Amino acid sequence: MTTRTIDIKTADGICDTYVSYPDAGGPFPAVLFYMDAIGVRPVLNQMADRMAAAGFYVILPNVFYRSGRAPVMEPTTVFSPENLPKLMALIGGMPPDKVVNDAGTYLDFLSQQKEVKPGSKVVTTGYCFGGTMSVRTAAAFPERVAAAAAYHAGGLVTDDPKSPHKLLGSVKAELYFGHADNDPYASPEQVKTLEAALATAGVKSKSELYPGAAHGFTMIDLPMHNAAAEKKHWDTLLSLFKRNT
Repeated sequence: MTTRTIDIKTADGICDTYVSYPDAGGPFPAVLFYMDAIGVRPVLNQMADRMAAAGFYVILPNVFYRSGRAPVMEPTTVFSPENLPKLMALIGGMPPDKVVNDAGTYLDFLSQQKEVKPGSKVVTTGYCFGGTMSVRTAAAFPERVAAAAAYHAGGLVTDDPKSPHKLLGSVKAELYFGHADNDPYASPEQVKTLEAALATAGVKSKSELYPGAAHGFTMIDLPMHNAAAEKKHWDTLLSLFKRNT
């Protein structure tokens, strides 16, 4: 496996980005992996490596790059009372226009890599607030994204005119949503609204609850990790990627 951290130049600065891909067998289909709110850290690098081992060229950008290189916050104390306001400010500093502009830069970068299959569409996944980025990318670049996943994602359904669930009419990718059934950021009512929007848009998709899972269930370094739900996440994610590349 080849792994390294590289710098991608964006309109707003330099995004430090973890890259992982197999040593042989390329060129490969590409994965754009959106981090959770805690940020790029060893656990996410390991997840990127696991995707790469399945035959993909994976990039994991530090989407908080405007505030510094990863780790922007210390993962072990990110939820402490003194640090939580900073975390909320970082999340609030990623409005839809910045997400979409950055996504275009990431997609352009992938298209220029010799290890990436020429002319192929990208697949994407995101966790927590990164799940909304995955969906926004699929909506903003329908001709360039083949599939998009979102796990324990918050903010998929809001009153904002640019709420992800209101953008689904533009999506051509296959979508997958894995919801925690105990998630304050994705209530049953919000999930129901999302599923109604998917049906109206006619998007090829699947939305399902993970029993007994809490927000953050995929992350092995968090107390809410759920081993069974994490395994199912890997099964659904890699299946989605492989049938769309």
